[in-house]
Amino acid sequence: MKKGETYEGIVEKVLFPNKGLVKIEDVYVTVKNVIPGQKVRFYVKKKRKGKAEGQLLEVLEPSPLEQRPPACSIFPACGGCLYQTMTYEAQLEMKEAQVKEVLDAVIQGGYEFQGIRRSPEEFGYRGKMEFSFGDAEKDGPLTLGLHRKGSWHDILTAGDCRLVHKDVTDILNCTLEYFTEKEIGYYHKMRREGYLRHLMIRRGSATGEISVNLVTTTLEQHDLSPWTERLLALPLEGKITGVLHILNDSLSDVVQSDGVELLYGREHIYERLLGLSFKITPFSFFQPNPKAAEVLYSLVREYLGDARDMTVYDLYSGTGTIAQAVAAVAKEVIGVEIVEEAVGAARENAALNGIRNCRFLAGDVLKVLDEISEKPDIIILDPPRDGIHPKALPKILDLGVEKIIYISCKPVSLARDIVVMQERGYVVEKCVCLDQFAETAHTECVVGMQRKHR
Repeated sequence: MKKGETYEGIVEKVLFPNKGLVKIEDVYVTVKNVIPGQKVRFYVKKKRKGKAEGQLLEVLEPSPLEQRPPACSIFPACGGCLYQTMTYEAQLEMKEAQVKEVLDAVIQGGYEFQGIRRSPEEFGYRGKMEFSFGDAEKDGPLTLGLHRKGSWHDILTAGDCRLVHKDVTDILNCTLEYFTEKEIGYYHKMRREGYLRHLMIRRGSATGEISVNLVTTTLEQHDLSPWTERLLALPLEGKITGVLHILNDSLSDVVQSDGVELLYGREHIYERLLGLSFKITPFSFFQPNPKAAEVLYSLVREYLGDARDMTVYDLYSGTGTIAQAVAAVAKEVIGVEIVEEAVGAARENAALNGIRNCRFLAGDVLKVLDEISEKPDIIILDPPRDGIHPKALPKILDLGVEKIIYISCKPVSLARDIVVMQERGYVVEKCVCLDQFAETAHTECVVGMQRKHR
């Protein structure tokens, strides 16, 4: 096998996250964006020390696991919903095996693996989507949607995206039609000219409230009231409660705000989880799959057990959704989060729900832990995708709590941290997976750990 050459083979299995293995000449080549059982053609882009990495060129034959047609018109070019041609049961079975293999490699001793819980909704579950304006080919017609797989420039119109509610795609198609008619163009990052950048839409699953956020540059000026009126006339299942014009002149291709103009209604929507209400602003973090989040929080409560006389730390608490969900079964919950806006939202939502045994502190976990006088009995960890900072983890473990509940959306980061926690005297008692991200390569995990007494 040589670097740069093209090969064909059968995908034997897919490791988390989305790493297909194809055996060529006694070497396993890692090829992404594949499904077990597919016959694929790829070229070798890296090879060293008995390992190789390939770039997928073409799927020559479908997998026996692919039992249904694509759910949207831009599959597989988009790459967001890799597994939509697999039955949902096959997706769950594969993800469960992937996570168990990752954890079994590091967990010492026996533990209870409780399998995977399905998403309450396989499609239409995402409460927030960010779409980009652009074109699908150079100087082509205006598009609005998602990046072509492997491309920073090509944007595919996601007019029938199945991860979101139909209300969202109706708003997307209406917006694209309007700006196409008006011949208003998108922002060209390389030339630094143009107007349209992103369309960010949030929709409450339980409330049906919708916030539409148009992100543009200040390089041009346009009257957006006709667009707003056209949106409000749409026959939606939910209700648009706010239309915002967000100004962004940054060079990077991210959705951020240099200023906000309220075109209609209010800036926030409300969502409900487990009987609690949450106010969500355009840039608030909130669980992407609200109905699956209810399952997640119920699992955390179950793992928490009887904590009525206990102080619980919720570290990396975000907007405080987990803290408020467990507050009913704990004496006190203290949330720590570095993003000040998220902490402000957590405090506001706790007041909205009449929860008085939650406190939220803004700052880096590494520093804030020294400032809290109340010591915890239980710690809930819900860190970013890449896990806990190597300097923060020892400090957390120094608190010596009896029980730790670790929530992770990246099992390989979780596995790395479990190794350290086991070295410090904790054992994994049980683990459960949750498919918060149906059709995609991602999986959520909840792990219950107990301190070992010698």
